[in-house]
Amino acid sequence: MKNFAAKIDRFLKSEDGPTAVEYAVMLALIVVVCLTAITSIGTNAKTTFNNVANQLGGGS
Repeated sequence: MKNFAAKIDRFLKSEDGPTAVEYAVMLALIVVVCLTAITSIGTNAKTTFNNVANQLGGGS
């Protein structure tokens, strides 16, 4: 257990630790942006398909 704690301590003190955290934060932001864009596109597509269906007389 002490060995594990020593490895964690070394990781946090090294420069790789902050770099990994920065990459994790960037990845999280990218995921949030992608999900927001996909949701927006889905909503717009649904609206478009509903408008077409209404114009064709098959309204929902």
